[in-house]
Amino acid sequence: MGSVQVFPRSHGTGTIADVWRAGPVPGSGLIRVRETRLEDYAALRALQRVAAPYLPTWTLKQLESQRHAFAEGQMVAVCEGQVVGVASSLVLHWDDYSAQPTWRSITAEGSFTTHDPDGGTLYGADLVVDWTRRGFGVSRALFQARRKLCRRLNLKRIIATARLPGYHAVREALSPEQYAMRVVWGDIADPAMRFLMAQGFQHCGILHDYLPDDADSCGHAALFAWLNPLYAPPGPTATAEAQRQRKCA
Repeated sequence: MGSVQVFPRSHGTGTIADVWRAGPVPGSGLIRVRETRLEDYAALRALQRVAAPYLPTWTLKQLESQRHAFAEGQMVAVCEGQVVGVASSLVLHWDDYSAQPTWRSITAEGSFTTHDPDGGTLYGADLVVDWTRRGFGVSRALFQARRKLCRRLNLKRIIATARLPGYHAVREALSPEQYAMRVVWGDIADPAMRFLMAQGFQHCGILHDYLPDDADSCGHAALFAWLNPLYAPPGPTATAEAQRQRKCA
């Protein structure tokens, strides 16, 4: 994302999902999404401390490593000159991690040295929003920016995870799989999962021990995927095509 993206204010609300999609941000109503800069570090760290206490806040060294690995995938949402949201991502071969992935193994302890530009998956490592602005379109703007990046890089999919903050209260009665299914069926109101479903993501299962320090989720997370409808498989290389022609001769 070389240029700033502006998402205009929308009026009117309906269902809870509509609030997530189109609610205006107080003030100017304009959300700008741009690449993360080193000077954003203090604001980013403050957001993480409040909104994501289950994860250690980024160090400046980690932020530098993330930007060095994949600057386009590190984004902040800005409103009225204030950083109100941050999203971090990297590209990888999902099959390398699909057996039993954890946040630490996928992100190399937050350094993003596992980023592979030849991979086919954009992995959303982190997304944090100012809790006073939740429901006003900040998360939606960041996901729009991620989808645009996925399409521009011609990646197959976006992989995202959702915490299960309400699971600890029902862990004796439900497995994490049963809890997630109840959310999908509409029996449990889990805002993180419902938000991803409203953004067109499909629930794919449960990641056990994904975030061991997340006590509210008992360490588990729900796995979601968004498939890029514009993905075009790369054509055969000249060498592969020549070999194919020789076999057909």
